[in-house]
Amino acid sequence: MSTPHTLAHPLAGQRVVVMGGSSGIGEATAAFCAADGAEVIITGRGQDRLDASDRAALDAFFAGSGTVDHLIVALSGGKGAGPFAELDLADLAAGFDGKFWPQVQVLQAALPALRRDGSVTLVTAASARAAIPGTAGLAAINGALEALIPPLAVELAPLRINAVAPGIVDTPWWDDKPAEQRQAIFEDIAAATPVGRVGHPEDIARALHMLAANGFVTGIVLEASGGASLSTKR
Repeated sequence: MSTPHTLAHPLAGQRVVVMGGSSGIGEATAAFCAADGAEVIITGRGQDRLDASDRAALDAFFAGSGTVDHLIVALSGGKGAGPFAELDLADLAAGFDGKFWPQVQVLQAALPALRRDGSVTLVTAASARAAIPGTAGLAAINGALEALIPPLAVELAPLRINAVAPGIVDTPWWDDKPAEQRQAIFEDIAAATPVGRVGHPEDIARALHMLAANGFVTGIVLEASGGASLSTKR
């Protein structure tokens, strides 16, 4: 049975686990859920593969977590981009190892702890449905995650399974690029996006919170990209 809550604070008194909650989108989501009155447990990438790829560590974590009402998996990768003709397939495999497999591992390990009618929300990326040169590898990684959503929503019902697909968001994911290059990328994206800017972590956090809180939504991928997939040509 669902935990009692109010319309104003739908997650009040519920336990939310945010995997990848120490920075960027995950950190903003953890703060948003906590402000809603949820008990929030976060894991960070500081322990890196221990938290996300070590199945024994994951099993132990969820065995000690108590019942989890909502799981949000905000683990991000970073590898797999580049022109396809020169794409290093080992780099692409590392991209799957950094994002696809950790999210799948977390979801599978969490199942015994999840409330029967709770929720799981993955973080993918709008690149899964875009047609941007140099992103075929990223599209494959995120598309593979998104392909899981509808069948798992049926197989694991009444547990709700959804995903949020961010567009370009100003997070530490971009920190490996020089500031001027990063700013130029952001300006180009903003100029071609209906909302006229790149995203902020809080934009994606609101979408993740909504999917966790709305008990009548399952099996969807919600794109939060500022309309990046829409044409701005007049």
